[in-house]
Amino acid sequence: MTLPLIIISGPTCSGKSSIAIEIAKMTKGEIINADSMQVYSELKILTDRPLINNQKKIKHHLYGHISAKKRYNVAQWCQEAKNIISENNKKKKQSILVGGTGMYIESLIKGISNIPSIDEIYKKESENILNKIGFKKFYYNVLKIDKKSCLKINTNDVQRLKRIWEVYKATGRTLSEWQNESHKLFLKNISYQIFLFLPDRKKIYEKINNRFSTMIKSGGLNEVKKLLDLNLDKSLPAMKAHGVKEIGKFLNNEITLDECIKKSQQITRNYAKRQISWWNSSKLENISIFSDFPKNIDLKALKLA
Repeated sequence: MTLPLIIISGPTCSGKSSIAIEIAKMTKGEIINADSMQVYSELKILTDRPLINNQKKIKHHLYGHISAKKRYNVAQWCQEAKNIISENNKKKKQSILVGGTGMYIESLIKGISNIPSIDEIYKKESENILNKIGFKKFYYNVLKIDKKSCLKINTNDVQRLKRIWEVYKATGRTLSEWQNESHKLFLKNISYQIFLFLPDRKKIYEKINNRFSTMIKSGGLNEVKKLLDLNLDKSLPAMKAHGVKEIGKFLNNEITLDECIKKSQQITRNYAKRQISWWNSSKLENISIFSDFPKNIDLKALKLA
């Protein structure tokens, strides 16, 4: 009998990793990362990757296994996650998916469109055009290309907006046309349970502010300096991690450290807000919502035993 997939998600700083470790201990399971930034090896502090001690106690997968020099995407993650889940099922091992990237989770469960891979040249071109004409004009240009796809995303979602433009320019067809066609499924006939943590926003925002200050004290500045020393293309996903741009400006004496911290905190708070909005509009099923994780976990109460 295949074990049901346990999925733990919610906005950044909601305590997902802590609850995942507790459940992993109780079920003797393994944790699989579902955070799009924690996959990059160069971003340990800034993405709040699980501590080495925790990774030694509980087997963790897909953390820090990709170079920041590479462009990693949802299809690659889905395939890797599928392989690990399949292997765990053979060994009767519980798979526990944890992370705040809702698109990863939704794609793994529902599948993705069979869109051809987009050449790097289009990704660089979209970045150049965006920087040249500005976000507002770029948005309206993309709206003319594929209004249907634009209406499905947050108007401030730069990455998805660029994706719509890139797909159209690379394939000659709109993203919405591709999405209407057959999907590639990764997991078939698998049961799952999502534990979604949506704490009070004020609590999350306070944790975000404190965590970023701690990251700076724990070596965040040096981590970003090493990343910037690689002279990577700014359009690469790892270069868009929260705080990279702002710390870069501080290191170049363009802003003060206080300005750097406050701006980074604000960007992360905005991201948490978007994560909450994403889940509020999600059509995924089997979701149990908690304002905070239980102090004493009862696997039977959570329907995991």
